[in-house]
Amino acid sequence: MATPNYGYEKRQKELAKKRKKEEKLKAKADRKTPGGESTDSGDEFSEQPGDTPSSVAPATDTPPAA
Repeated sequence: MATPNYGYEKRQKELAKKRKKEEKLKAKADRKTPGGESTDSGDEFSEQPGDTPSSVAPATDTPPAA
């Protein structure tokens, strides 16, 4: 009768544990952001690229002269 290969069994157990952990993390991420969308869905606060609010002055590199 052959002797049991404990190293092989241990490796298989570790791989199964790793696989289960990865699946769990993936499921958790899918629950957090369903459909791959971000959780920030507030349209009223989102800015379009190139839009600059009129109340904010453009930034300058030099400080104002005092």
